[in-house]
Amino acid sequence: MPNDDQAPRAPLSHRVPDLGALELLLAVARHGSLGRAAKDVGITQPAASSRIRSMERQLGVALLDRSPRGSRLTDAGALVTDWARRVVEAAESFDAGAQALRDRRDSRLRVAASMTIAEYLLPGWLIALRAERPDTAVSLLVGNSADVARRLVTGEADLGFVEGLSIPEGLDGTVIAHDRLVVVVAPRHPWARRRTPLLPDELAATPLILRERGSGTRQVLDAALAVHGGLAQPLLELSSTTAVKGAAESGAGPCVLSELALGEELSSRRLVKIPVAGVRLRRQLRAVWPSGHRPTGPARDLLSRTGRDPVIAVP
Repeated sequence: MPNDDQAPRAPLSHRVPDLGALELLLAVARHGSLGRAAKDVGITQPAASSRIRSMERQLGVALLDRSPRGSRLTDAGALVTDWARRVVEAAESFDAGAQALRDRRDSRLRVAASMTIAEYLLPGWLIALRAERPDTAVSLLVGNSADVARRLVTGEADLGFVEGLSIPEGLDGTVIAHDRLVVVVAPRHPWARRRTPLLPDELAATPLILRERGSGTRQVLDAALAVHGGLAQPLLELSSTTAVKGAAESGAGPCVLSELALGEELSSRRLVKIPVAGVRLRRQLRAVWPSGHRPTGPARDLLSRTGRDPVIAVP
């Protein structure tokens, strides 16, 4: 342990020349000419001369004897050059090790996504990422928004996508798109023939086919209808969007799902959209990651892919 009376050491960066200057000195030693050394490291001769003089002032010793025949290392310059060679070699080893760590990081990407995003948005983003990073192996874990948050917090995933009301605890995130929930029924359901919008109290009092608790869809619906008495006891509670759609198509009852997931069913009129007045069924779709660890490498590139796609319009 140092004594309290000892003077604090000056920061190393104030006493040691930077790597660029050390590489220039090594080039002068190789070529015996400041001009050829400058060309070797890609700078002008005046810039090289200025850098050497700056290093001499920093170290307090003369490094070169300059003459019309070239530049020769002084005795101090030869000693500093030997030290510089070891520093540059260590820096090259450090850089190679850091590159190996980046290569290992970039060799895989673990993505966790809630079901709507995984089915209807992620495929396009992953195809674009594949074109950019063909050597990165991507694994996709699909679950509800609560599952995605848990996997990120426990280190099972590098980047996640969720559909809930807010960023889950322990995560940071950014909005990547907007979405709308819609009420749909089979064409033979009585609601399909109504001419007025459904009221919030009616929707809240009706047993619905619902996604499970923990899903982003369920969170938004619970919050939207909380002031209208909350959701009635579910008619069915299912863990996948496909199952919910199938139950609704069979005529079992109404369901509420993302508009993203209903394009084919609505266009073919296997399901009919029911207008709802007086309740906001909109939500933000987010990319999320562990707090304080902004995505890097393939995760950062995938995040940039989401930003290049048009935001889903909500009128």
